[in-house]
Amino acid sequence: MTVQELPGAASHRPTPPPEWKPLTDPAPLLPDPEPHRVLGTDAAAGFAPGLLRRLYTELVRGRRYNTQATALTKQGRLAVYPSSTGQEACEVAAALVLEDRDWLFPSYRDTLAAVARGLDPVEALTLLRGDWHTGYDPREHRIAPLSTPLATQLPHAVGLAHAARLKGDDVVALAMVGDGGTSEGDFHEALNFAAVWRAPVVFLVQNNGFAISVPLAKQTAAPSLAHKAVGYGMPGRLVDGNDAPAVHQVLSEAVARARRGGGPTLVEAVTYRIDAHTNADDATRYRGQSEVEAWRAHDPVLLLERELTGRGLLDEDGKRQVADEAESMAARLRERMNADAELDPMDLFAHVYAEQTAQLREQAAQLRAELDAESEA
Repeated sequence: MTVQELPGAASHRPTPPPEWKPLTDPAPLLPDPEPHRVLGTDAAAGFAPGLLRRLYTELVRGRRYNTQATALTKQGRLAVYPSSTGQEACEVAAALVLEDRDWLFPSYRDTLAAVARGLDPVEALTLLRGDWHTGYDPREHRIAPLSTPLATQLPHAVGLAHAARLKGDDVVALAMVGDGGTSEGDFHEALNFAAVWRAPVVFLVQNNGFAISVPLAKQTAAPSLAHKAVGYGMPGRLVDGNDAPAVHQVLSEAVARARRGGGPTLVEAVTYRIDAHTNADDATRYRGQSEVEAWRAHDPVLLLERELTGRGLLDEDGKRQVADEAESMAARLRERMNADAELDPMDLFAHVYAEQTAQLREQAAQLRAELDAESEA
């Protein structure tokens, strides 16, 4: 006998409420066949010169930040650095489209997005230096801790966005993840909850071609990562991730939609990771130099610089000024990172629980005794 054959089972079968209706037309949710572009099209003329110049300034600054942080790993001042060289347009646009009250949920590769949002560059690198778990106050900056486990920040972003909506707060969460993170369960759970709750959250997938050494074709057979949105009931947008104005436009529209109660959007930015996965990775083992050079021709800095100079919005003096400002930032970062951090081993126990457990107090006392004995020796 099955459950449905039990006496009275038929009267207890769940039925949908009268207003429930499945979404039968997926067309409005599907991404366009080709990534959205602005640079090199007629749409570029509609962008405010001030916004284009700001994007360019942040791109140049971000490129210099990436090269300086990479150099710091070679000098032993950083334990590891996952460079976002080649992806700066995604990083900068994600930071600039948010209001001060909004939240950014970055992954480990998104230190540049945090810096572009206003975070101190040294604080952004503290986690990667190994000094602290985060290095900054998330509440103060509205930037969640840099997430090293793949995609775990996405459900957190949905939870915060949903809570904000319930409270009536005008807040949007923007969560960043790489193409590799879309293969994690957290990604799918986050999208499902976000769509069901119509949470004001935007998911930005930076598809840089590889999850470490695994190419996209070995992760998914979908036409694009943006197509995954339709399965959860949210719009999917596809954008050229090296076209800074295009990324800014698509994200701005998604943020505005979320803020007015339209629910979440999945944005896939097609870009490329020029540098290795981290300083510990040998990218030559899984990709050829010709592929890298082809993407260098589609460099986000050069694309925007070409647009600005072509429209007479940037000359040699302007480029030199922006480059000099970026170099000054790098010099300050280098100087501060060359100073040894003053670490207190007792901090291991200071930020685990609001009130220490008996076991933690016992461990802390043991460490204190060992440190005291070492100082007296």
